[in-house]
Amino acid sequence: MNNSNKDTIAALNILLADYHMYYQKLRSFHWNITGPHFFELHLKFEEFYEDAKIKIDEIAERILTLRAKPFSNYSAYLNHSSIKEPSTSLVDHEMVSAILKDQDILLDQLKKVAEKAENSNDDGTLDITGTYIGELEKTSWMLNAWNQRN
Repeated sequence: MNNSNKDTIAALNILLADYHMYYQKLRSFHWNITGPHFFELHLKFEEFYEDAKIKIDEIAERILTLRAKPFSNYSAYLNHSSIKEPSTSLVDHEMVSAILKDQDILLDQLKKVAEKAENSNDDGTLDITGTYIGELEKTSWMLNAWNQRN
């Protein structure tokens, strides 16, 4: 492992843990959604977890590209993630609010990774984080618009 990338790799592993917990929460919500918004949110949660699954793989591969080991067990994810396990008793708007909070956590960690990558001149990681930030900001905006109550 290149010493100049040590902080970036640590931040990427936390991001990996966060994305795993986010993914699992989305799966839980996909399985447990009920009510009048079932069809709409069931599909949306699936779209979100499929996207998270791709990002999980890309983050792990970035860590490997930097010649380090990605976290690869749930105990590491639970210990390092700021995203917590979901309640299975939430209703639709509560689920969306929980996802929005998790997206804020992901955005915060993405920005930390980008800062570490910039400090170590890691353009590959900067490219990934910039793309993820833009996509997640747009998703959060749309989800927040859906969650507004009149």
